[in-house]
Amino acid sequence: MVYAIGLMSGTSLDGIDAALVDISGKNETTTVKLIDFLTVPFGKPTLQRVREALSLEHSDVEKICSLNIELGQAFAQAALDVCKKSGISLDDLAFIGSHGQTLFHIPFARDTFYASTLQIGDPAIICEWTKTTVVSNFRERDMAVGGQGAPIVPYSEYVLYQKSDTTRLLQNIGGIGNVTVIPKSGEITDMIAFDTGPGNVIMNELCLQFYNEEYDKGGTYASQGKVSLALLDELMAHPYIQKPYPKTTGREDFGKQFTTALLEKWLLEPNDFIATATMFTAKSIAKAVQPFIAGPTELIIGGGGSYNQTLIGMIRTELPEVHVLIQEDLGFSSEAKEAIAMAVLANQTLQRCSGNVPNATGAKKSVPLGSITYY
Repeated sequence: MVYAIGLMSGTSLDGIDAALVDISGKNETTTVKLIDFLTVPFGKPTLQRVREALSLEHSDVEKICSLNIELGQAFAQAALDVCKKSGISLDDLAFIGSHGQTLFHIPFARDTFYASTLQIGDPAIICEWTKTTVVSNFRERDMAVGGQGAPIVPYSEYVLYQKSDTTRLLQNIGGIGNVTVIPKSGEITDMIAFDTGPGNVIMNELCLQFYNEEYDKGGTYASQGKVSLALLDELMAHPYIQKPYPKTTGREDFGKQFTTALLEKWLLEPNDFIATATMFTAKSIAKAVQPFIAGPTELIIGGGGSYNQTLIGMIRTELPEVHVLIQEDLGFSSEAKEAIAMAVLANQTLQRCSGNVPNATGAKKSVPLGSITYY
């Protein structure tokens, strides 16, 4: 029995997810059991500093430098909290896998910018506070061998979800949506994964703008609105939606600046705006997965978006031939999925085993992911 923690904070900025797992084996023999899980919301001052760091208008290197330590402490505290909640001693903890908070991601070189990615949340702080070895910065190594550094979770999905008689499409809906395609009886080399487009990010920005709320709980606002077909057509014509995979995106494409531009151009009622953004997420997911639907197919949805009943209903309508499920339907946790993935990747790295999927990221080869901060 080996206890480990996976830590994750995504583009939705919901807070820090901490998953305590019992993990053993490596590669295809990996087994993982979720012991406990919690989400620690960011305090309002911290959330405001994260938003400023994400903003091209308000960010600066001094703020990012300080925030790296502040978030390191927040991640460390989340690890301590999940251990306390479960009654597990730090002495029994073997390692922590921490994704950190993405501030910016440039999947391809452009103009004078290198292909690059930046996640913060200092692993040295996590290591010292928890007295545990930490694996972090998973994306850089994949980019060093020509990959886009994303999506990051497909290896863990293959280990945990492969099914011999059914094609499984694992759709995460965080701030950004991403899908992993696991063909029935497929080898890991047959997998495909990419970002489908926006997940909750536009909806969340609209809720913040109109209602000063972080997200549309249960899809209530969207359910009361009417989809603008004209705006939806414009959104679906976005270059990213038309782009072939492998591809990745983020707040730099669909975040606050994008949403602000929409609000300046289109005059819609608040709930109509939110309903249209929700349908955009549903329709972009349906378009992305359509080529992979052949025979028995399951679309298994995880992430915060899985709790938006309006969004799930729209996806089911768009994909009538597919069995649409959420993680809980399989006995898993939608909220914990990506945090568990960080523990799986850290386990691979500590055993010098690869954790990327070149078909998903475009990397030239399979490599171990992450940097190790030993305790």
